[in-house]
Amino acid sequence: MFKKILILLLVIPIGFTAFSQKGNFIKGRLIDSLTAEPLAFASIRLESKNTNSLIMGEMADEKGSFQFVGLKDDKYVIKIEYVGYTPKYLEVSYENINSQLDLGSISLAPLSQLLEAVTVSGIKPNVVAMLEKQVFKAEEFEVAKGGTATDVLKNIPSITVNAEGEIMMRGSKGFLILVNGKPTQIDAATILSQIPANTIEKIEMITAPSAKYDADGKAGIINIITKKGANNGWSLTSNFQFGLPRIKQYFNANEPNRYGADISANLKKNKWDISTSLNYLKNDIAGRRVGDVNTTINNLFTSFPSDGERSYKRENYGFRSSVIYSISKNDEISAGAYLGARDQYRTADILYNNTKTDLLTKTIVGRNTYFNSNLVLKSGSFKVYNLDYTHRFKDASSLTFSSLYENALIDGYTKNRNLNATNYADTLQYTLNTGTNPLKALRLKIDYEKTIGIGKLSAGYQFRSQDQIGVFEYYEKAGNYTPLAFNPAFSSKIEVVNRIHGLYAQYAGVYKKIEFSSGLRYENAFRAFIANRNKNSAILELSNLFPSANILYSFKKDFRVKLAYSRRVQRSTNNELNPYPEREHSETLEQGDPNIRPEFIGLYEAGITKDFKKASLYLNLYRQQITDIVNRVNSVYNDTILNRIYTNAGKARLLGSELGLTLSPIKKLKIFVGGNIYTLKIKGTLFDNSVAINSSGWIYSINSNISYQITPTLSTQFNLSYLSARNTAQGEDSRFYQPNFSVKKSFLDSKLTLTAQWQNAALGNMKVNEQRITTFGSNFSTTTNYIQERNIFLLNLSYNFNKNDKKAKLPSSEFGEKEF
Repeated sequence: MFKKILILLLVIPIGFTAFSQKGNFIKGRLIDSLTAEPLAFASIRLESKNTNSLIMGEMADEKGSFQFVGLKDDKYVIKIEYVGYTPKYLEVSYENINSQLDLGSISLAPLSQLLEAVTVSGIKPNVVAMLEKQVFKAEEFEVAKGGTATDVLKNIPSITVNAEGEIMMRGSKGFLILVNGKPTQIDAATILSQIPANTIEKIEMITAPSAKYDADGKAGIINIITKKGANNGWSLTSNFQFGLPRIKQYFNANEPNRYGADISANLKKNKWDISTSLNYLKNDIAGRRVGDVNTTINNLFTSFPSDGERSYKRENYGFRSSVIYSISKNDEISAGAYLGARDQYRTADILYNNTKTDLLTKTIVGRNTYFNSNLVLKSGSFKVYNLDYTHRFKDASSLTFSSLYENALIDGYTKNRNLNATNYADTLQYTLNTGTNPLKALRLKIDYEKTIGIGKLSAGYQFRSQDQIGVFEYYEKAGNYTPLAFNPAFSSKIEVVNRIHGLYAQYAGVYKKIEFSSGLRYENAFRAFIANRNKNSAILELSNLFPSANILYSFKKDFRVKLAYSRRVQRSTNNELNPYPEREHSETLEQGDPNIRPEFIGLYEAGITKDFKKASLYLNLYRQQITDIVNRVNSVYNDTILNRIYTNAGKARLLGSELGLTLSPIKKLKIFVGGNIYTLKIKGTLFDNSVAINSSGWIYSINSNISYQITPTLSTQFNLSYLSARNTAQGEDSRFYQPNFSVKKSFLDSKLTLTAQWQNAALGNMKVNEQRITTFGSNFSTTTNYIQERNIFLLNLSYNFNKNDKKAKLPSSEFGEKEF
């Protein structure tokens, strides 16, 4: 079967190429007339001057380049249209069908060419909807300034972040993160916390990925595009953040500290394009935790309500650098490096009141009060290197070789101490979990692209390798004077090996008012889980096809409709595979299943985009059909400990709709309202069919902001992120919301800006930044209210050194920067 599919995918591009004519083309490159920046994804139409008929359509690539091939002897008109720019028409005489015509750089003029601040007629939307993705400009979200990529994502429809910091896209924690188009094996929450918000140019929400992308990520892909350098010059941007002392007392052992800085330098000169950035962020948060757990075993009811501190101390720093060198007109090489580290301490100092009741006699048979001190350290150091080479042939086709190597060391510990409630020096029980989990990953790719007929054929091969060897040790002792003893039952050495071979072929193009792409991806995946010297091992081998199709029809320039399908896979993490229990804190153990199966998802989408004079709207309807959905569920370990287990919970169906509306009802006022509503239905069984699951419910979220330009140098913004209550496999998570305000003042011709932020803004008894999580089963129930810090005040100071200071005063294009 594998050989047949391999031959098929290799034959497809050869077959297409056989029908194409060799060597004849018209090509060009679109740039901004004032900054010479490339204009990506512009729409280009080729029409016959004699018949006024459309011959073919094309879309510029990320570098503004386009080409038409297979042309006949004729006179043509090339029509170029781009958001925010004056349309341009070019007459071309093509008198030799074997000729190669290079139009060079074609400049488009912004709707206004004034060097001072300008007002463009119409409204610039917060989001631009394209064939397979929605694109958001990060600069539209002032409330995220000085933060991380997570703070930017909180403003985007369909993205939610709950009280525990879990990031979800369209109701799922399964999505793939790309940084400048390059994937990473580091988990989403970690990598997003390492990217400064100030360095982000735009966010691409790829909700219906085509075959050229990895099949991973059941909800889709988030691609973070960072800022690039000036044109033939240099630029330097620096940002500093300082947090004011906390407002409310949370009775934590230590005060939260918040401060940070980042600096970015860019140089673009002739054949060189160099970018470098450094960042540091200290971002602590105070908080408390109030909960109650009860279990029933053999008619003995145990209840242990709790109350105490739950705070975080977080520290991130990183270095990034990229170099692009144009060896010749047809050859380009690029290299990049990322070095970073992150430390997070979570303190949970909780007072427990344990009561045991005999259900038969209704009498209390025991009471116990103790203080639990729980400290968790999660630490990581990350190294990522990439090297790419692209060659463009005379027929305008291209071949790209890409490599990426990743090395990460993730380690930490959990210290859990049960202490005498009246004398903290008296240790009743002490457990220590340590874990070291290094990761090594390699990715190799070959991609070929060629324009054929009305579109572009892409084909390629990819190899992915990932190795992790984790050592997890568990020690315990009872009382002050007993030795710390090693417990092999909760200790393990595990190795996880993943090997994936991928092949894809895709054809995408433009025909009259239709933009389309269709492709097929094949992946052969091997996963090996080896634990405790082969005593507990599991092997999984899969061969799967992942088709995709996207089509967009433009009824008018201001009204578009799209349909899409993409098959996806969500692979299991090491945490979900490890069967050995980890003592996460006093109440819980956590373990996985080495035989857990990956989730397979059929993703369907339909959407419309409509532009008005003072508004812009996009609306998407989507459906996810999920097989073998993975959930974290609870069971009773003993009378005071629950066991959290990752397991396949059956089938699930998710139906939803997302909306983004940009509105400018009056001058200087801009309103963006984003929303997402979906229903998730889970049906299956747990624990060898002993527990039936039939859960469903509606969930919605709102991400909106209101911006007002008070004066040319003074603006303000209000932001609200709201997540409704949502059902889980065994319970419910309550609603969660975060209002934020910001005020920005510009100085020195907009080179210097000062921004004041009020995060998690709460007035009176508003339950901002607070969420209750409840789970229950036949013999247990648990509810925990996480109360995190409100009313955080931050100051951000930014200065932009830019040799070409005119650039910042011009209206920016929606897709004007080339990708790394």
